[in-house]
Amino acid sequence: MFSRRGFLGSAALAGASVVSGRAQAASIPEAPHMDKVVMQPPLHPVSGPDYRPVVTLNGWSLPFRMNGDWKEFHLVAEPVVREFAEGMKVNLWGYNGQSPGPTIEAVEGDKVRIFVTNRLPEYTTVHWHGMIIPSGMDGVGGLTQPHIQPGKTFVYEFEMRKSGTFMYHPHSDEMVQMAMGMMGMVVVHPRDPSFRAVDRDFVFVMSTYRVDPGTYLPKVNEMTDFNMWTWNARVFPGIDPLPVRLGDKVRVRIGNLSMTNHPIHLHGHSFAVTCTDGGWIPESAQYPETTTDVPVGAVRVFDVLADNPGDWAFHCHKSHHTMNAMGHDMRNMIGVSRKDLAKAVGKLAPDGMAMGSTGMAMGNMEMPAPDNTLPMMTGTGQFGPIEMGGMFTVMKIREGLARDDYRDPGPYQFPQGTVAYEVTPPAPEPVRQQPGGPPMKNMKM
Repeated sequence: MFSRRGFLGSAALAGASVVSGRAQAASIPEAPHMDKVVMQPPLHPVSGPDYRPVVTLNGWSLPFRMNGDWKEFHLVAEPVVREFAEGMKVNLWGYNGQSPGPTIEAVEGDKVRIFVTNRLPEYTTVHWHGMIIPSGMDGVGGLTQPHIQPGKTFVYEFEMRKSGTFMYHPHSDEMVQMAMGMMGMVVVHPRDPSFRAVDRDFVFVMSTYRVDPGTYLPKVNEMTDFNMWTWNARVFPGIDPLPVRLGDKVRVRIGNLSMTNHPIHLHGHSFAVTCTDGGWIPESAQYPETTTDVPVGAVRVFDVLADNPGDWAFHCHKSHHTMNAMGHDMRNMIGVSRKDLAKAVGKLAPDGMAMGSTGMAMGNMEMPAPDNTLPMMTGTGQFGPIEMGGMFTVMKIREGLARDDYRDPGPYQFPQGTVAYEVTPPAPEPVRQQPGGPPMKNMKM
């Protein structure tokens, strides 16, 4: 938390208001900046109500300072460079050095004051998606507030009226700014720390991009044909695993600010959807699932008891969403003679490779690729190629993890006799002539 003194009064504002001038500028809290792409440790409360803080996949929670009874945060909207995975960086817009921006955490009943400084080349706003707040704080440019011009700082003030999981994003040139990565998550913890308590709490937001191989900038006008499917603007193998202690009750909060729905599937467990951006689901209305569909512009939260040790795949179940930099206009060549195809391809492109005649498994292929792109299917596990990309990671359930230990525990050590294995069927018995039977074909008697 920050110790610098502030001078902004705590009277509620009628709407998001511009902050300018020396006296007001002196009251603006520092704006933390993050350049790491791995999950940062949870930000535990040092005062006020207790709560189990969240951890953000490949992200962090925004620190705040107390100014009287107000929690003050500072978001800076700015151009950023985001590494989708090792070997690919993309020019995006985001907040405080990253896209998506940092997670904002508070407690039900908190009074929050969020400063937003605009360092973009055009105006912007921030909409607090799903939150019940005064109309003048809703962040719709032109309708509920003036746009935040480049170089200006506005402040939003409201009370966190209900706990839950929400999102933030612009409502100003929204098509471009969201397509450039401007988004983040808001987690409001219950005032009562025993309400729906869990041991580990993860959060991330889903977004999609069209970044042609060899380029560094998303095509913001794309509506359907995306090739990078991301969790917190990362793709496999760049997405953090979810390290979990055996027996933990785990919460996973998922926001969707992409252009399509995503059926999110966890292997090895069943779970219950417990919350949406509309509020908590009564326990009497919950039912077991292994896949939950997250609609566009919505949040889904599920709770799961991690009672089955191992490395468990966790991914979107749309198969194209677990691939990277995928072209969609390739013909289906399964069953076509690779030998004949290779001759034809070789005449046109001597360095080309005929592929796809038996499927698209790529684990043993090494092909040149343009700069700043990723293999369509990639990743290696202890048994060989994983052949995934996009919206895929692993929940790693282990005995003995410390309470706040979120380090990757490495590959699972399978107990003896618990791994699927190959068998060799016995050789068939040779066909034999039965006594007194008819002569065998092609035999002279």
